[in-house]
Amino acid sequence: MSPDIEIRNITADDWSSIAALEASTYADDALSEGRAALESRARPSPATCFVLRLDRRTAGYLLALPYPLFQYPDLTRSEKTVFRSPNLHLHDLVIAERLRGRGLAKRLLQHLTATARSKTHERISLISVAGSETFWSANGYAAHRDIALPGSYGANAVYMSKAV
Repeated sequence: MSPDIEIRNITADDWSSIAALEASTYADDALSEGRAALESRARPSPATCFVLRLDRRTAGYLLALPYPLFQYPDLTRSEKTVFRSPNLHLHDLVIAERLRGRGLAKRLLQHLTATARSKTHERISLISVAGSETFWSANGYAAHRDIALPGSYGANAVYMSKAV
């Protein structure tokens, strides 16, 4: 029997489980932003923010918002500015640790790419954190090492992007 996988837009009822996933993923790296900041990242573009449910339980999420190319959200504050940009910044993608390695992150990425294309975004950018650059490279993202990043993203953070 195959698992029941659902990818849909985030609803108000999802935020507690999203915040818990984010905290368990990033707390050790001091990258956890907390629920209010996460919600502020989704507010500008709810159509590009998704929750992944596996057998009716939250298994992951993805937050993406329009942001000028080569710019990025400040992790030390909630998002207040809404940008109109052909670039979509993938701020966060998390899969529950026990479910990693099953292709779920790739499914979320494919869903985001299809959505970005339908909304006429030209690029998707992100900041690779906590040693995830290999994953992003394998999914078509190129590093832009000339973009300086603040320490709040961690020592090995790398700005990356790809064409939609």
